[in-house]
Amino acid sequence: MTSLENNIVDKPATDPVDQLILERGLRIKQLFFSVEMDRMLILLTNGNVLNLRLSQYERLKNATSVQLLQYSLIGNGIAVSWDELDEDLSLKGFIKQAALTNAVRQLEVAV
Repeated sequence: MTSLENNIVDKPATDPVDQLILERGLRIKQLFFSVEMDRMLILLTNGNVLNLRLSQYERLKNATSVQLLQYSLIGNGIAVSWDELDEDLSLKGFIKQAALTNAVRQLEVAV
């Protein structure tokens, strides 16, 4: 490992989402899908669930239930891969999308 790699590895995360994943060990435990309801539920190792629309993801929105179930967790749960769909999505991206969706929903209620 080069000294540059050591600096990257030893540097603490400054992004709060990176801190959750890299320093506190948050991971994806399991995924659940409802094509009919346009939903993907992401069960996390801390017991929380992210609730996202399949239609937010171009390659997932037209996938069958069987294709959606053919996923594998990458990096012990920091990402998900669907080989048949040629799609890889990260836990960080899921968290940011869920936060954005919730923020927009709150703004809509306030108006």
